[in-house]
Amino acid sequence: MKSAVIVFPGSNCDRDMAVALELVTGRAPEMIWHRETELPDGLDIVAVPGGFSYGDYLRSGAMAAQSPVMRAVVQAAGRGVSVLGVCNGFQVLTEVGLLPGVLMRNAGINFVCRDVSLTVANSQSIFTSRYEQDELLSIPVAHHDGNYFADSATLDRLEGEGRVAFRYAERVNGSVHDIAGILNTEGNVLGMMPHPERMVEAAHGGTDGRRLFEGLVGTIFA
Repeated sequence: MKSAVIVFPGSNCDRDMAVALELVTGRAPEMIWHRETELPDGLDIVAVPGGFSYGDYLRSGAMAAQSPVMRAVVQAAGRGVSVLGVCNGFQVLTEVGLLPGVLMRNAGINFVCRDVSLTVANSQSIFTSRYEQDELLSIPVAHHDGNYFADSATLDRLEGEGRVAFRYAERVNGSVHDIAGILNTEGNVLGMMPHPERMVEAAHGGTDGRRLFEGLVGTIFA
């Protein structure tokens, strides 16, 4: 399996993501600098990692979305390549239009950094196939702008089409419908604020995040 991790100025979870991908796939991902205009051939997974690209200047993910490499990521998603955006990566994916809605300032106007409880809202996607429906997970968050919002029509589509992948099972940031992660229409793009790459081995305190990567690998090679 061939994967890539996009790296922006200010990214700080790119190495975490790379370690998780190598752990599960057995192959180190290619690290792609944001100024590249093309992605390597034959990619199965593209990860847009967490961090604070461009220092969250202007709006979280807004400047990173203008990076040349993101045009290639959008094109790859259109070809069916799996794309995972975590935290800042989720924000970037909404900014480039791969996912609907916006990530606003947390309702409490505070930075949230702790393990949180999630429920699996859709266990049928390529990202969630190793989880049980409504399973309770513990995954870390670390964000100031994770408050998901979309208009009522968009929310109706997300809910009606089963595109909500994860929900918060506790009060975290004020996200509408407790949304923690969503899928695109085709199901090959997932954006989520919690960090599954930080919960992939026992040393992290748990392995609930690992099954996301394992399920993705298993589905691609099924």
